[in-house]
Amino acid sequence: MKRKTIYYLPGMTVPAILSALFMVCSAVVRIVWACGEPALSRPFLCLQILLPLAANVSFVLILLRDGRDRLFRSAIPVWLGCVFFAVKALGFPSRLHTALCLLLYALVAALYTATVTGRVPTQKLLWLLFGLPMLYHIFVEDTRKLGWPVHDWLPEVSVLFCMAALLCVSLAMRRRPAGEGEYVPGFGDRNDGRRLRSLSPIFAVSPYLMKTRNTSQNFLEDHVEITEMEKYIVSKRRAGLKNFGILHVLLAAYVRACARYPGLNRFIAGQKIFSRGREIEINMTIKKTMSVDSPDTVIKVAFDPADTADMVYGRFNEKVQAVKDAPLDTGFDKLAGAFNLIPGLLLKFFVFLLQTMDYFGLLPRALTKLSPFHGSLYITSMASLGIPPIYHHLYDFGNVPVFCSFGKKRRVYETARDGTVVRRKYIDCNYVTDERIVDGFYFASALRYLHGLLDDPWQLDTPPEKVVPDQA
Repeated sequence: MKRKTIYYLPGMTVPAILSALFMVCSAVVRIVWACGEPALSRPFLCLQILLPLAANVSFVLILLRDGRDRLFRSAIPVWLGCVFFAVKALGFPSRLHTALCLLLYALVAALYTATVTGRVPTQKLLWLLFGLPMLYHIFVEDTRKLGWPVHDWLPEVSVLFCMAALLCVSLAMRRRPAGEGEYVPGFGDRNDGRRLRSLSPIFAVSPYLMKTRNTSQNFLEDHVEITEMEKYIVSKRRAGLKNFGILHVLLAAYVRACARYPGLNRFIAGQKIFSRGREIEINMTIKKTMSVDSPDTVIKVAFDPADTADMVYGRFNEKVQAVKDAPLDTGFDKLAGAFNLIPGLLLKFFVFLLQTMDYFGLLPRALTKLSPFHGSLYITSMASLGIPPIYHHLYDFGNVPVFCSFGKKRRVYETARDGTVVRRKYIDCNYVTDERIVDGFYFASALRYLHGLLDDPWQLDTPPEKVVPDQA
């Protein structure tokens, strides 16, 4: 269900900072208390120590990482905390007290979840829900425990810190109405894509049958006659677009194809199918200088489906120039260098950890923006090397669903309809695709449309009449 209200944290305001600090203090106090306990059974350790600590730590991490755009995820640690309190309430001597507490914890979990997911139009109910029990805890319940040893007070202090953290986050959160047609992220979505929930059963099941991209590859070969493309390139260069070339035309055509066929911008992660929406991320490996000894680096450029050829040229060249002019390594180079410092055995475990996090959509967006293995398309130019295109495999790590390789120009003598022999120029484009994102007919239709754009590239000078949304 699409929601009308979006809750978010506007930044690390004073209430947000206090919320995180209170939750950290709750975890520290509970650890100190656990260290003073003489003997800890396994059930006690799991339910009274590890469970609340997991809730504390995950709550803080979600506030820091997802507070701006995915605050709804903070409902998960709140539910964990309510489970902890419910287990604790089962040990109360009074059944009435236990029943009332269980009812309160269920109300807290349900109302908090309904609020942060946008189903409740105001957060003021949370102020009462967290504020009144905290006041009761301080001025009524805790007054009965005066004279207790300090060690016995620590669990109560930990609980108060939790309640204070929840009250502060309810004061810190802001709300705004969702825009017309705006998709509001929910549980199951990733920070780099929206989960598609209305696909046909065959598509929903196929990622479980074909588990990796390497076992789901299809290979397509296309030959593009470039007479019109060369005229188009000449006109662009005369208009001042220096070094405008075949690569820019291919990029602009693919971006336009995604506007008409948004299924091209899907990807598989965690055996689920996701859409990137209007963000088209294209990766390419480049060299700072064309020499054997020059190091490789990867650039990632984000495009919008409404981009024209001039806009694609501007975005792409700006990124390339920034990399070539940079005296130091790029963000990707620094990331790869950091990985290289990790010893081999630990690196293998670290990569496994990253793959696991990626499977569940837990990789930070800052990391996937640097990763060459995450994106809509990976393109490589064999023309710059003077060789034919290759069929490049897809990467099992990450989620890039399409790899495109194009080669050098080749001249072919062909017989025209009138029987004369003519010489034409072609470039060959090879595509390796993940067949799980769309069916073969969809791919064929998209490729035919892409081919038509390359045959008549002047279409790319104007924005598309309509950007088709991925409705699945």
